[in-house]
Amino acid sequence: MTQSSPSATAAGITLTDLQAWAGELGFQDLGIAGVDLSRDEAWLERWLELGRHGEMAWMARHGRRRSRPDELIPGTLSVLSVRMDYWRNDTQAIALLDAGRTGYVSRYALGRDYHKVLRRRLQQLANRIEAAAGPFGYRVFVDSGPVLEKALARNAGLGWIGKHTNVIHRDAGSWFFLGELLTDLPLEPGEPASDHCGSCTACLEVCPTQAIIAPYELDARRCISYLTIEHPGSIPEALRPAMGNRIYGCDDCQLFCPWNKFAQPSPLPDWSPRNGLDGPDLVALFTWSETEFLERTEGSPIRRIGYERWSRNIAVALGNAPPEPAIAAALASRRDDPSPVVREHVRWAIARQNGKISQPGR
Repeated sequence: MTQSSPSATAAGITLTDLQAWAGELGFQDLGIAGVDLSRDEAWLERWLELGRHGEMAWMARHGRRRSRPDELIPGTLSVLSVRMDYWRNDTQAIALLDAGRTGYVSRYALGRDYHKVLRRRLQQLANRIEAAAGPFGYRVFVDSGPVLEKALARNAGLGWIGKHTNVIHRDAGSWFFLGELLTDLPLEPGEPASDHCGSCTACLEVCPTQAIIAPYELDARRCISYLTIEHPGSIPEALRPAMGNRIYGCDDCQLFCPWNKFAQPSPLPDWSPRNGLDGPDLVALFTWSETEFLERTEGSPIRRIGYERWSRNIAVALGNAPPEPAIAAALASRRDDPSPVVREHVRWAIARQNGKISQPGR
C-alpha cells in the first residue's frame, strides 16, 4: 500500500461520490470489486499449464498472488476498477486492414502511453478520496503488475469478458483502458456484469491467426498482439502471412464485434494519433533509424518493443504487401541489417515478394 492506516473506513463515501470524482478526472465509469477471484484463479492456472501464455514468463512469476489481491497487497479489502474510453471514431480502421503498403497499428497505441495517463489520474482520484476519508492504504495499477484486471472489472460491473477475452460494456463496447486502485477501504462491492455475447461468434471467425481457439479461450502464442509486441526473436513462419500489414497489435476481434457499434468517441486529446501512425506508409517506416524510432515513439506505448521488434514486424508486413519496386528496394537496403532477427525476416519478406513463398489470393 502507498500509505498505511489500519483504521481507515469508507467514511461515508458512496459509489455515487466515487463515480462523480472519477468522471471529473476523465474516466467513463467506476465500479467496486471484492477480492475473491477463485473462479478466475482456476482458469488462469489451466491457461498457464497449457502454455498458452507463450514466452510471457511474468504471467506465472507471481503465482497465485495475481488472482489474490489481498495477498499481492496485504490489507486490500476493496478494488476500485475504472474505465477510460479511447475510441476516436475511426471510420477507416477496417479499410486499412491488409491495405497494400499501408501499415496497421492497434488503435490503443496511436496516442500517448495509456499507462502514464491513467496512472496519473488514478493518483488524483486517490488524493480526492483521501481528502474526503482521511489517509488510507492503496496501490495504483494500470496494466503494470500481477493483477487480473479484466476479472476485477467484470466483478465491479464494468462489463463482461467476451468470447475474445476483452471486457465489453453494453453501452460502450470494448474500446477502453482499465485501471485499478487496490485499497484497504471497506467498500460494498458491485454486482458482476452478466454475459451478453449470446450466439455471436464474429470474433472467432475474423481472427487472422485463429488465436481465439474457442469461445473465451485465447492462445496468446497465435495472437498477433502477442507476436508483434511480447514475443521476442523470430515469428513462426506459418503465422507470418496471416499477420498481413499489422505491425503493432491487432484489433480485428474488436473491429468486427457488434457491441462496438455503441462505442463513443473519447474527448481526450491524449488519444489523438501521432506521427501519422493511424495509416502509415510501410516503406517510410522501414527507413527510420533507431534514433528516429526513439524520437517518434517518445511518450508512446510502442517504444517499449524496441527498434528490433519494430523493424521485424514491418519486414513481415512488407513481405505480405503486393510486390512493387519501392518495397523491393526498402527490403534490399536492410538485407545486411546488424540484427540477425531483422535479417532473417527481411530474407523471408524478399522471398515472399519474389513469389518463392505463396501469398493467399495470388
